[in-house]
Amino acid sequence: MSIVEVKVPDIGDFKDVPIIELLVKVGDTVKAEDSLITLESDKATMDVPSPVSGVVTELKVKVGDKVAEGTLVALIDSAGAATGVDAGGTATATATAVPAAAIAAAPIAAPTAAPAAATPAAAAVATSASAVADSRPGDAELISAPSRVSMLTPAERLIGQAAHASPSVRRFARELGVDVAKVAGSGPKGRIMHSDVQAFVKGVLTGAASPAPTLAGSLGGASLGGLDLLPWPKIDFAKFGEIDVQPLSRIKKISGANLSRNWAMIPAVTYHEDADITELEAFRVQINKENEKSGDKSAAKLTMLAFLIKACVKAMQKYPEFNASIDGDNLVLKKYFHIGFAADTPNGLMVPVIKNADCKGVFELARESGELARQAREGKLKPADMQGACFTISSVGGIGGTYFAPIVNAPEVAILGVSKSAMKPVWDGKAFVPRLTLPLSLTADHRVIDGALATRFNVYLAQLMADLRRSML
Repeated sequence: MSIVEVKVPDIGDFKDVPIIELLVKVGDTVKAEDSLITLESDKATMDVPSPVSGVVTELKVKVGDKVAEGTLVALIDSAGAATGVDAGGTATATATAVPAAAIAAAPIAAPTAAPAAATPAAAAVATSASAVADSRPGDAELISAPSRVSMLTPAERLIGQAAHASPSVRRFARELGVDVAKVAGSGPKGRIMHSDVQAFVKGVLTGAASPAPTLAGSLGGASLGGLDLLPWPKIDFAKFGEIDVQPLSRIKKISGANLSRNWAMIPAVTYHEDADITELEAFRVQINKENEKSGDKSAAKLTMLAFLIKACVKAMQKYPEFNASIDGDNLVLKKYFHIGFAADTPNGLMVPVIKNADCKGVFELARESGELARQAREGKLKPADMQGACFTISSVGGIGGTYFAPIVNAPEVAILGVSKSAMKPVWDGKAFVPRLTLPLSLTADHRVIDGALATRFNVYLAQLMADLRRSML
């Protein structure tokens, strides 16, 4: 008998990922690479495979358990399987390949108990916070964010991060809906402690302190300082007719909370421009036909997205404010160019990121974006594939539409919406001629980018798409 320990493989820097399905039971015979359990994060699902063939002798987990890298999943009797042997003589093996989706950021855990110093009412607040913790974004954001900024509430970023508190205290405060900027610290050098947050909650409940305003959203509501909106309406829809209740996917729950925050906290303005892509589209089609006739299977099929990414990088190099993020009272200007693009998947919208797009040609950009989009649809994106974006492109051109106003992905300061190209009559000074035009919708954070700068960016981007030779100037 050779007992193999099957453990959760490398799933990134994330913990507390829930098990949603057990695919085997004790006594089942499995082959190498057969799936044993299924995990689900806010972005995707993944199966943990068996590293060897054998018989399942024991399952160490159950549905609903939360696991992390290295968690023991099962014991498999693998007679004759080649495994490593530890110092105690027990054969062990850890699944190293990740054939299905890698896990993205999992929701943060709620406090395990109500604060000891709080009143029963305060305990109820903590319990309520625990109940909705799964619908709130954790410290690892869906869309890439600088590590320090992602620890802060939007209100803290706007006031310059004046509150002196550790990440764990900030997390605890968020779960209770407390703005740490309103909490007085009793620790060294005014540092805010857990007990200070508990005391603040107690003071609010007894009327001794003012509560932090919150935004009650349709997806559980993220705490947003400075807003005091009515709670979401509770309606019995069944009394009006037949209904069918379906739970939101985890992707939509988590992304919905992020989008609600971004929509409420970013003073965004959308600017529209039409790009003449008549020559560019003809060139794209010609190159693809030439590669097809030559039988060059190594050449990726050129897409308009690849040209858009190239043009956006060039425009960001000319206008560096678009490659920036707000960090308190500072503007962080980035020297790298990571471009995210929205990918439509069966489980919701996902945003893969192409790293160092400035160093890649259009063929490489087309190949990489196509591969990332395929992985997104199959739920196989790794956490690193969705982090670090400086700018996002959201294209609905394959579906239709004319113009739209995309929501900025914090902590980015702009996002480009692209709609369906169409032939339009354009006056050339003598007559109307048919030109293929591509609608561009640029949404920008007005705190960083004013109307004049956004319009210049849009116009320059349209010029590049009309004649990419400009990118060499």
